[in-house]
Amino acid sequence: MRTRYRIERRALLTGGTAFTLAAVAGARVPLAQTLDRVSFQTNWRAQAEHGGYYHAVAAGIYRRYGIECEIRMGGPQQNPSQLLLAGRVDFIMSNGFQALNYVREGLPFLTIGAIMQKDPQILMTHEGNGINSFEDMRGRPILIGASGRVTYWPFLRRRFGFTDEQIRPYTFNVGPFLADRMAIQQGFVSSEPFAAMQAGARPKVFLIADAGYNNYNTTIDVSRRMVTERRDLVQRFVNATMEGWTQYLTGRNIEAANTLIKRDNPEMDDAKIAYAIQVMNSNGIVMSGDALTLGCGAMTDARWQSFYEGMRDVGLYPAGMDFRQAYSLDFVNKRVGLA
Repeated sequence: MRTRYRIERRALLTGGTAFTLAAVAGARVPLAQTLDRVSFQTNWRAQAEHGGYYHAVAAGIYRRYGIECEIRMGGPQQNPSQLLLAGRVDFIMSNGFQALNYVREGLPFLTIGAIMQKDPQILMTHEGNGINSFEDMRGRPILIGASGRVTYWPFLRRRFGFTDEQIRPYTFNVGPFLADRMAIQQGFVSSEPFAAMQAGARPKVFLIADAGYNNYNTTIDVSRRMVTERRDLVQRFVNATMEGWTQYLTGRNIEAANTLIKRDNPEMDDAKIAYAIQVMNSNGIVMSGDALTLGCGAMTDARWQSFYEGMRDVGLYPAGMDFRQAYSLDFVNKRVGLA
């Protein structure tokens, strides 16, 4: 038998919100009798931003749902979407852009859940240099990677009047940032600021999602064939994943999950993991917006429409594209993890 949980919110004295779990009386379901084997491909090296999946493995949550889940770690030489298209994995970690790409390219794949309600993408600069808003960044050099130029950069260009002449190459290290107090660079809210602080800097962070950039991130993508032929398995995988995430974000009894993360990626340590969990919670990266009422992994038609139309208006997708083919709401919005 397995116990269900609900999330309880409480305000922190230092600001932000923390989430704790409380058992829901009587909400117990029988264990599955057999284990279905599935593979899940992440989009980068193991880290706290993948913690809910690792916790669902380490805490036996997938097994309680009758699933033997193999997490396959991503990296710079891997393309999860290509692995999914080739049938080499069952589920992948992705984002809203990839879901719309499936539709644009006529591919039989879709998104069935969104862990991160807020995209963790940021721009950051140094405290005390007079740059206090996105508007203050107009006309200034900004270090941007190749993928950012075709995702969040068109949004920033339209929203704040940025120009392509501002772009400078980002090489995924904080050295140039540390050397220039006026530097502005991309990053993830849970990663680059920590690296800068460890090097003695005082980064000032601007979360692009808070400016209206509404891309879903850390999504779960799957083939339409699997959704049709193994619907029950897909639902069990989604439910178990959402339980894993709601438990992981509490920071309690997650040592086994973190051990798996550090085993797969020795560059991770306890300080990096603790920082990432803290900022994911304080910024509402996972639990905010629709997730607070619909449960972890929530998605809505309205949010997808807004995202598609915003990206259409900056020229990334054609007008008239049937964006609703990019996703299914059938497996989420079931209040998993909520009372």
